[in-house]
Amino acid sequence: MHNSAPVSSYDKLTEKIIRLAIEVHRNLGPGLLESTYSEALSWELNAAALAFVRQLQIPVMYKAQKLSGVYRVDFVVEQQVVLEIKSTEKFAPVHEAQLLTYMKHTGIPVGILLNFNTAVLKDGLRRLVLKTP
Repeated sequence: MHNSAPVSSYDKLTEKIIRLAIEVHRNLGPGLLESTYSEALSWELNAAALAFVRQLQIPVMYKAQKLSGVYRVDFVVEQQVVLEIKSTEKFAPVHEAQLLTYMKHTGIPVGILLNFNTAVLKDGLRRLVLKTP
């Protein structure tokens, strides 16, 4: 699941995803469960005709060995953006680390971390890009 498009080509897609997330936040407000925001965002992504996979399972690899566990990525949109949703008081460093790990394991260099439990969604938004070697 790797796309080798230049990172700048992801800008329009990430902007569209963020606009859809703002629409969800505008309609639902903060304070609900993560699953509620995920369901509403799924509806918006469908309405915008964006292809996505929800709760994508990615195997956990250790030294080229597949372990019994799996990662569950909230969304992969258009096979180009990893989208992780939270509904928490504030971001913790582990949230960005989690998203970066999902990005590395999917080979997708762009990710968005959304925390819907904020008064203004832009305060709960992080766009991450993997550094290329």
